[in-house]
Amino acid sequence: MVEPRFAKGLMMSEFDYDLFVIGGGSGGVRAARVAAATGAKVGLAEEFRMGGTCVIRGCVPKKLMVFSSEYSHAFADARAYGWDVPDGSFDWPKLRAPLHAELERLEGIYRRLLGNSDVTIHDARATVSGAHEVSLSDGATVSAKHILVAVGGRPSVPEFEGSDLAITSNDIFLLDEMPESILVVGGGYIASEFACILNGLGVKTTQFYRGEQILRGFDNEARTLVSEQMIEKGIDLRLGSNVASMKKVDGGVEVTGVDGKVEVFGAVMYATGRRPNTDGLGLEAVGVELGRGGEVVVDDYSQTKVPSIYAVGDVTDRVQLTPVAIREGMAFVETVFKGNPTKVDHELIPSAIFTQPEMGTVGLSEEAAREQEAIEVYATTFKPMQSSFAGRPDKVLMKLVVSQATRVVLGCHIVGPHAGEMIQLAGIAVKMGATKEQFDQTCAVHPTMSEELVTMRDPVRTS
Repeated sequence: MVEPRFAKGLMMSEFDYDLFVIGGGSGGVRAARVAAATGAKVGLAEEFRMGGTCVIRGCVPKKLMVFSSEYSHAFADARAYGWDVPDGSFDWPKLRAPLHAELERLEGIYRRLLGNSDVTIHDARATVSGAHEVSLSDGATVSAKHILVAVGGRPSVPEFEGSDLAITSNDIFLLDEMPESILVVGGGYIASEFACILNGLGVKTTQFYRGEQILRGFDNEARTLVSEQMIEKGIDLRLGSNVASMKKVDGGVEVTGVDGKVEVFGAVMYATGRRPNTDGLGLEAVGVELGRGGEVVVDDYSQTKVPSIYAVGDVTDRVQLTPVAIREGMAFVETVFKGNPTKVDHELIPSAIFTQPEMGTVGLSEEAAREQEAIEVYATTFKPMQSSFAGRPDKVLMKLVVSQATRVVLGCHIVGPHAGEMIQLAGIAVKMGATKEQFDQTCAVHPTMSEELVTMRDPVRTS
């Protein structure tokens, strides 16, 4: 990998742009705006809609659907708390219209932010045609001192008989009506989140995952509890299952499983992985190295083998999270336009999985920590006050993984309502290297679920 060439001043005028960004998602837009604030002349091309996966077909619409799906239990809870309310019925068109209006509003904000930053927007597909050259689908060709590739990724469906009948997470938001039943294939966070969303919206939901447990790579105790609670809430979760073939029939899609069982579902959604959007981008032709999955290979400073070309976000397949893409974009600007070589810290990144129940996690799982060193595990599982009073069988997990040698908290894992909100705050302490004793010295906030994080005194396991 080449050594980064850090800028010491503004670019020269022999180029049309000091920076040209390909992709209008969170990472690309942030990099473009911050670079323009240094006085650089910046252009950005987006072939679809400004905002990228997160705003248009990912985090934002998904979270709005999560909120909607949670109301299916709220009516019964309200009655338990003294409210005289009937069960409601879900009307997808009533949600879909304002949901898309919100996405249009957010896209407009992205465009205004770019415009106010003096970034020139090209509503066109861009391909790399040289180390300093970008070709646009409108016929124009522009030159740039630096090119930043921030085109993100897309859902990938494996090829098999009838695979063209599958929909993906991109398609869910565009459906005219919700199916009566659906099969979700996959066991990662996207598959599991949408299984919970659709189940909460009243769709009879089945989930196939070929592995032994969903949410592979996360803490085993935490993901097992999520799995159990998903089943408790009515999802037909089938582990060790996969699709052999599919065909269109009256009433939906006929699915033949690898076990030979034949069933019909109103729709089949695949969430078995994502692929970087590098197809046809021209990168390899100019010397940029791509990995086996099509990802752009970069160094610690997001620089490719071609010194003038950088890449950030999901297209690099490092950590596929919007805040990480934004940080990578900021670090790129610090490095190239401010002369301050900056690496992105990809360690101890808090994350949330918006299943029902939610899971929040930061640091090492119990399994990964045990392979690294001797540990102590502090954990408690209990019924949260709110749902317990309402008679629901929900459970919460609070868990700390602690180094025996240093007493540093190596991992924190939370399963329960608002786990995402809690892990953001717990992540600060874990990132700072807080010890178990420092957690213990923090006064509890009572009555809350999160107080358990600072009141667990005895380890449940040591190894």
